[in-house]
Amino acid sequence: MRFFHLSDLHIGKQLHHYNLKEDQEHILQEVVQYARELAPDAIVIAGDIYDKSVPSAEAVEIFDGFLTALSELTVPVLLIAGNHDSAQRLDYAKEILGRQHIFIAGKVPETAEEHLRRVTLSDEYGEVDVYLLPFLKPGYVRQVFTHETTESDQDLREGGQEQPECSLQLPETYQEAVRRLLEREHIDWTRRNILVSHQFYAGAGGEMLTCDSENVQVGGIDRIDSSVVEKFDYVALGHLHGAQCAGQEYVRYCGTLLKYSVSESEQEKTLHVVNLKAKGEPAEVIKYPLHPLRDVCKVRGELKEILADAEKICGNYISVTLTDESEPYKPKEQLERVFSHILEVRMDNSRTRQKLCESVQEGELQDPLTLFGEFYREVQGRELSEEERTVLCDILAQNAAEG
Repeated sequence: MRFFHLSDLHIGKQLHHYNLKEDQEHILQEVVQYARELAPDAIVIAGDIYDKSVPSAEAVEIFDGFLTALSELTVPVLLIAGNHDSAQRLDYAKEILGRQHIFIAGKVPETAEEHLRRVTLSDEYGEVDVYLLPFLKPGYVRQVFTHETTESDQDLREGGQEQPECSLQLPETYQEAVRRLLEREHIDWTRRNILVSHQFYAGAGGEMLTCDSENVQVGGIDRIDSSVVEKFDYVALGHLHGAQCAGQEYVRYCGTLLKYSVSESEQEKTLHVVNLKAKGEPAEVIKYPLHPLRDVCKVRGELKEILADAEKICGNYISVTLTDESEPYKPKEQLERVFSHILEVRMDNSRTRQKLCESVQEGELQDPLTLFGEFYREVQGRELSEEERTVLCDILAQNAAEG
């Protein structure tokens, strides 16, 4: 069985202050074109369809156009909610859409009677069970296990046995919640099984590549060991924006179709096409090139050098770091005459580094807002806007409240 593994479309997202509508429509059209050429048996989308839980009408229109184009090819689409999505909104009309071979799992099971949505597909090797596991936090699923835990404790009491401490516990961690949800499905491991999940998985002792555009919890409290899902034949993951494996080759993040932060400028974004063969044979992943409307690039150097070499990248999204020792004449204005989509302009020279060092040394004598304002003025050549000042005040207040 051949299927596309997509995730983290983040439709409606902005890159700094730029609207990405044209970029997202362009890249989704390329996915549709690949679907026409490769005729996949299914398309899997592992969460974060939208960038906001209440997407704009424009974002909904973009995704509607994508699904409509795929439906014309009669390709089944299987998708789950990510942490950016509204589970309830995605679940709207899911039964009707299921008749059109669009299978949606927005909410995780919330009661003992509910289970993960399972979609069974087939190919020349037989049937494949695809389990759809939307994004969850432990609190989302505790009610599922309340009845189960109460019955277990009652059986122990009636049998005259002491209650183990663990028998009274509901899932408290992300890993325990995922593990117990999967266990109650009683999966037949002699069949071929695929899991679609949107969480932070990592292999034992392995470090995962993260990006500035992601929402990963500090301290790793949302981290799940990939051994929890190692029995599946393929695990289609969403959440991390860089393509990578979590422990095993078949437990895989496909990454985003587009670069959503400057930290992703060096990443190669590709379309992941998975070939699932007979039971016991490893899944094969083929990566097809993607051609964004605009790339995300970082350039560093003196102003005159950057302007001289601008022709090849002038239409892309650009992050500029100027290293001129003397202050160039209106650098932002000169750059804007050449580059149409500037994300940021930074200064990095001996003077700014010295200023930063002095600011650190004097940090105890100045309040953080003033200190950062002076540094920002030196680097960016302007004062903080009211909106930027408000955001900074909120961050400082939150840090102070946390200790």
